[in-house]
Amino acid sequence: MEELTGEQVVQMHREHVMQPWHKQGGDVTAISKADGIYFWDYAGKRYADMSSLLVCSNLGHELPEIVNAIKTQADRICFMSPAYATEPKSRLAEKLVEVAGADFYQRVFFTNGGADANENAIKMARMVTGRAKILSCYRSYHGATYAASNASGDWRRFAAETGGSLPGFVHFMNANMYENGYTRGVDDAAVTADYLQRLDEQLQYEGPTSVAAIILESVVGANGVILPPKGYLEGIRALCDKYGIMMICDEVMSGFARTGKMFAWQNFDIKPDMFSFAKGVTCGYVPLGGVVVSKAISDYFCDNVLQCGLTYSGHTLACAAGVATMDYYAEHDVCAHVMEMEAILKPYLESMQAKHRCVGEARCIGLFAALTIVKNKETRELMSPYHDAHSVMPTIMGKLMEKGFATFGRESNINVCPPLTITEEQLREELPKLDEVLTWVDENLCD
Repeated sequence: MEELTGEQVVQMHREHVMQPWHKQGGDVTAISKADGIYFWDYAGKRYADMSSLLVCSNLGHELPEIVNAIKTQADRICFMSPAYATEPKSRLAEKLVEVAGADFYQRVFFTNGGADANENAIKMARMVTGRAKILSCYRSYHGATYAASNASGDWRRFAAETGGSLPGFVHFMNANMYENGYTRGVDDAAVTADYLQRLDEQLQYEGPTSVAAIILESVVGANGVILPPKGYLEGIRALCDKYGIMMICDEVMSGFARTGKMFAWQNFDIKPDMFSFAKGVTCGYVPLGGVVVSKAISDYFCDNVLQCGLTYSGHTLACAAGVATMDYYAEHDVCAHVMEMEAILKPYLESMQAKHRCVGEARCIGLFAALTIVKNKETRELMSPYHDAHSVMPTIMGKLMEKGFATFGRESNINVCPPLTITEEQLREELPKLDEVLTWVDENLCD
């Protein structure tokens, strides 16, 4: 087959591909190859992947260990029905339970990705508890399938609510200290007490015995790497215990060493009843997701039928990629490397907050970071109001892309989440590009 030119790839894309979360037929960049923390367009321009694409390419691109595992498995079995046991699926499930903690967790339900992982976690919570309501945060995103969309809090759920939201889904406001006028590290105790009291009150009005689960991101991801105030997740766990509610942590974006722990919830004094995962389990090389469940939930489904299933559950090729990925995390002590890189990234982003009029707050845990961009630092006026149809943020992202600093952001946030394999030299080479664009924002967009 004749290889296409970049122009042909773009034209065919514009005419035939439905682009997610965009109006159709617009500009798009065609990518010809990727390696390590970089990818290249057809003109040969190199981009540093400073968001791990959609925070999934945790180990960078074309890592030989994962690529070779896929090739080897392809010569044996690419796919087997989930009714059968396969070596990759069995090995991966055991590894996931071990890193989560085999003292508390028992089994894994495999899915195709993060959205259907959350979808099935919700199903399981309802089956185990016999309750219907699912509480979730407004500042959240859990996926684009129907229940996952309804559990999501940001505006991307609106299309799924056409004609009304699904029964049983209730949202509550989670804390975003900077946007709420507070200072992280100073006001945590007061904010935690306030937001937990509000949630407890909402539970009373909803009827706590009707609530099956509270689902939330351990660290809010796509909506700006919003770190929970100290004690907040522990307080959620306590409310769940008090009322017999399942706690589900969404680890789709924050899992697999992203925060310096294998799972972000391990940074806190909690153990969720279930947690969902995807993205970093194969670094996006092959789609895969799942739900890790506690021994109590596992025991329930030894006596009751698990009414969940997917044709590709525990997909053989994907699980082989997952085993290789998990081995790499362990053998190369990726969590330790992430913390070494955090020691460079975190102070740099904090210096950007001090230096630039447009940076309201810098947030960083491991290599999971974001900046809040503001028009006015004194008033904390955001650069782009929520769901702004005329946002200037795409212009800012375009400026970064021009410099070869590829990342994404939502609302008024710029996410900085590079591959976990990034070196100190690479990090120091790329971060000044961010500084240059923030200077342009100061001069052209701030009050």
